[in-house]
Amino acid sequence: MNAIPPADPFAVNSLEALGHLYEAPQPRVLAKVHPKLEATARAFIAAAPYCLLSTHGPQGVHCTPRGDAPGFVAVLNDQTLALPDRRGNNRLDALRDIIAQPEVALLFLIPGVGETLRINGTARITADPALLARYPAQGKLPTTVVLVQVREVYMQCAKATVRSVLWEGRPRPAGVPTAGEMLAAHTNGMVDPASYDAEAPKRLAETMY
Repeated sequence: MNAIPPADPFAVNSLEALGHLYEAPQPRVLAKVHPKLEATARAFIAAAPYCLLSTHGPQGVHCTPRGDAPGFVAVLNDQTLALPDRRGNNRLDALRDIIAQPEVALLFLIPGVGETLRINGTARITADPALLARYPAQGKLPTTVVLVQVREVYMQCAKATVRSVLWEGRPRPAGVPTAGEMLAAHTNGMVDPASYDAEAPKRLAETMY
């Protein structure tokens, strides 16, 4: 018979307790959440060959990888993404979740780029032949396309990527918008892109841990 584990006296189980442990975020961190896919977000998505799709449904939460040639996730307009569903193992965890509960989150990654792009919104699934025909790969069409109605777009800084040395030694691809450029766009000019990017290495080093 398994013993019942003792209660954790250090458990953090309220927002008040959580607030006592962490400093308040800077105003620009709160202001960087943007409601649309503006130019820097579009450029980042166009350069991304990989993203993670998070969903939740009756069986709990799932986080599934999605990947293809850079730009495989298409921007249809300033608030809509098209994510072709390529061949997988047919568990369909994410798709089943979307049918039950349309809230989704996406995390876009680009090899060599420390920053990531986070997108939250709602999704629906379509098998529209005209839309499927727009996204062939290796001569095959996707079975369905996930359409994401974007609600929040924001850049995540490079701390986690730098700490993990995920892209160590890999050069940053040309043409990908910088952290400063994305932050300036998403906060309506609260930061100067050139100054932010110039100060980034020192700032990261000082706040890494």
